[in-house]
Amino acid sequence: MPKIKTNRAAAKRFKTTGTGKIVYRKSCASHILTKKTTKRKRSLRQPQLIAKSDRKEIRRLLPNG
Repeated sequence: MPKIKTNRAAAKRFKTTGTGKIVYRKSCASHILTKKTTKRKRSLRQPQLIAKSDRKEIRRLLPNG
């Protein structure tokens, strides 16, 4: 049997926690920051968890991770 390949685009965007939840970083935090409020920029810094309904789809893209 051939090895199962990891989707490299997904591997760069998602990480798995120790308990098996999937974490990602929010977008819109890299440039044009002057017009964004401090509160908004602060919330963009925090890693977010993938919704439980989407977890199965992401796990299929990351079989080894």
